[in-house]
Amino acid sequence: MFHLPKVTLRELRITDAEERYQWCLDEEVIKYLNMPEKYPPFSRDETKNWIEMCIKKTNGYEQRAILDQDGVHIGWVDLKNFDRLNKHAELGIAIGDKRYWGKGYGLSAMREMLDYGFTYFDLNKIWLRVEVDNEKAISSYKRMGYVEEGILRQDRLRKGVFVDRLRMSILREEFNRMKRGMAE
Repeated sequence: MFHLPKVTLRELRITDAEERYQWCLDEEVIKYLNMPEKYPPFSRDETKNWIEMCIKKTNGYEQRAILDQDGVHIGWVDLKNFDRLNKHAELGIAIGDKRYWGKGYGLSAMREMLDYGFTYFDLNKIWLRVEVDNEKAISSYKRMGYVEEGILRQDRLRKGVFVDRLRMSILREEFNRMKRGMAE
């Protein structure tokens, strides 16, 4: 199918807070992320507190740091909004280090998190929301096997304007088929 760079997902560490804070100062990095409409979106202390909640698992997020093949921290990926009864959750991802944009690191991290979600949490579906004008992300999600479920009208307030988001999902059986295809 296509070759992806090697990434590792690891538990967050409190030392990740400064890099996360710096990434969130870059408006290009956070343009499509659901964050407060202020600058900076979070203070250093708020960023540190968020990471502490992720580490202690008190905020409903299963968030991991994304590391490149050399162990460099380049972003984060998470599962959230778990529906344990119906076996699905929402995926979120951000490559904070722009030097890694457009090189497949996001796809590779997403593949690892999908594998984790379907295996460890026994999920049947992993879904996401993406703004309809985020064409690069939509293209990446489709390459990973996500399919469109529908438009969430005026679903996000971005810079004072409501924007539509596309809901996309991938089922366990679709992911497993895609994984087998990549192995061949």
